[in-house]
Amino acid sequence: MDTPVTDPLLRELAAAHGVGTSYWGWDGVERAVASGTLRHVLTALGIRSGGNEQIRQSLAEKELAPWRRFLPAIVVAREGRAASFDVHVPHGSRVGVWIVSEDGTRHEARQLENWEAPADVDGVLTGRATFTTPDGMDLGWHTILADAGSGPAECPLVVTPQRLNTTGALAGRRSWGLAAQLYSVRSTRSWGIGDFADLADLAATAAAEGADFVQVNPLHAAEPRPPVEDSPYLPATRRFFNPLYIRVEDIPEFAYLDAQALAASKSLASRLHAANREAGLLDRNTSYEAKLTVLEQVFLVRRGPARSRQFSDFCQDHGQGLDDFALWCALSETLDRSAPEWADDAATPDTGYCATQRAALADRIEFYCWLQWICDQQLESAQDVARRAGMGIGVVHDLAVGVKLDGADAWTLSGVLAHGVTVGAPPDMFNQQGQNWTQPPWHPGRLAESDYAAYRDMLRTVLRHAGGIRVDHVLGLFRLWWIPAGAGPGEGTYVYYDHEALIGILALEAQRAGAVVIGEDLGVFEPWVRDYLADRGIFGTSILWFEHDDAGPLAPERYRQQCLTSVNTHDLPPTAGYLAGEHVTLRESLGLLLRPVAEERAADSAEQEAVLTLVRERGLLPGTGPETHRAGVQETIEALYAFTALTPSSLLGVALVDAVGETRTQNQPGTSTQYPNWRIPLAGPDGVVLIEELPDDARFRSLLGTVRHALRPDAAGVSNDR
Repeated sequence: MDTPVTDPLLRELAAAHGVGTSYWGWDGVERAVASGTLRHVLTALGIRSGGNEQIRQSLAEKELAPWRRFLPAIVVAREGRAASFDVHVPHGSRVGVWIVSEDGTRHEARQLENWEAPADVDGVLTGRATFTTPDGMDLGWHTILADAGSGPAECPLVVTPQRLNTTGALAGRRSWGLAAQLYSVRSTRSWGIGDFADLADLAATAAAEGADFVQVNPLHAAEPRPPVEDSPYLPATRRFFNPLYIRVEDIPEFAYLDAQALAASKSLASRLHAANREAGLLDRNTSYEAKLTVLEQVFLVRRGPARSRQFSDFCQDHGQGLDDFALWCALSETLDRSAPEWADDAATPDTGYCATQRAALADRIEFYCWLQWICDQQLESAQDVARRAGMGIGVVHDLAVGVKLDGADAWTLSGVLAHGVTVGAPPDMFNQQGQNWTQPPWHPGRLAESDYAAYRDMLRTVLRHAGGIRVDHVLGLFRLWWIPAGAGPGEGTYVYYDHEALIGILALEAQRAGAVVIGEDLGVFEPWVRDYLADRGIFGTSILWFEHDDAGPLAPERYRQQCLTSVNTHDLPPTAGYLAGEHVTLRESLGLLLRPVAEERAADSAEQEAVLTLVRERGLLPGTGPETHRAGVQETIEALYAFTALTPSSLLGVALVDAVGETRTQNQPGTSTQYPNWRIPLAGPDGVVLIEELPDDARFRSLLGTVRHALRPDAAGVSNDR
């Protein structure tokens, strides 16, 4: 009978598998992770830890695992550097190793001296031979092959950029852009929700004011039919886009609807146009239901030869991943998420049941593939409009941290996801109870075993028509906070990932797409992480209210150069609301505070005043202290943005909500149904603001003019090419 688990032995096993046994909280206190949490997380990783004997066996398995492999699962290298890797063969066997690059060129791998003694692996004396890749391998996805006499085996070799070259292209210049929640930004032609055509118009409007980019929320797909998830950060998939954003009238085949269908679609659109003027909560379901009604008719319109070929090429390019996603969409039309088939007959895309359904649902599968093609075309158009309007970067997409537990990716990619745990964040200053994002994490081992294919394909789709990508919680590529099922957010622990692989592949795919990468690196992080990201050419994120050290708010000169700096973020109220303490009022009303509201307000007031004092000292606001003349809200907002222009940061973000005087919070972290997150339309003190009205909006013109002026070389003292 096994003996009870010895805690040090359990912690040794956890550490061996990249599971944190303690962590440093936001308050600087180190906390030990509970043994129960460690066992639960190890189980999610597929590691047995039921007792001392099991733990010892698991430790032995961990040590033997690489010896059981002929070749590694994958080798990730950096350009200009040779990468070594091990090959395992029966002791005394000869092995040949070579590399075939993407273009078919063969390269010989060089063997290094390795005096490591052979090991007994499952009764076979096994030797370890070490090889190295040639110097000067081109960037890309190559193949290592090895043959010890029984036929070649292979594994991928990924050569990644030492440093993302798109970052270097921004050196010596400063750029600014608008940050917006696309669904909230509407025009007179929107169907109640901002769409891809609105994105193009917003980009053109911002470019006319001198902006170099427009940064939007994640545009990932939600459920295939209403009701749909409101949060863009809780999608069904991160690889494919949300047809909710399609501008129906911009599809070429729309014009060929018969007279009756055309009249019906125009009637639907007309009713939804009225919603664009409403400042109340957004209604995705009504908008999407109406669009789907028309989209299904447009889909039936016969396409010409050129369009048919384009659609066929798109489907071929996206391959099995697109087909599986479309199958999930089609199945979801008839199978409720609680239907038993999902756990049995339709547990994975490759069951016999699903093979039968692929044939039976062929038309619906084609429809959902077609929707993705339309999304792709309209996103391509938006980026083209942005660049033609003069933007140096264009559209910056957002990559969410994860996906829904019962969504498409959780189904199609279940083999590389961990089960029985969800992702979140430990308690911090602004979310004192911690957060559970209810998303399944990547399984680090299985993701590597799969050659990171799902991760790579996701990046390729998001970057396909992007000038940049913002990676939400980029720290998750280093470690993620895993929370056992049924536990509270504070009862989790960090699980570590191969950041060299994940960051390297991100840099490779971004470089091939010609896109910049902005990592949202806020929150608790290990000190070396930001330096590592900077060395790889990944931009960081600085939010004015969060930039401080033990002495107080940072002087602008101390901000990072390789950074996107802004006054606020979508997880805070717009600046007008923040200055009024709306974030404290909201959290207090929702029961999210862990100290008396009076203390919270006093602390918030003191933190704001410390920043405003620094702004006054730079001559951007009148007076020198709280007892002097108080500036108006608009004047203060513009001064705060002028302050960010004093930083050396290459990229400055201007929140569109600040440019129109919005006060309402878009999202309150730590809530789901308690607050209408992600349903607030763009509005100012005088009501809804539409895209067509932005050029004549006094607040919009004034704030953007302030930023333009502050970035002039003679005003900011920093080179600016625009």
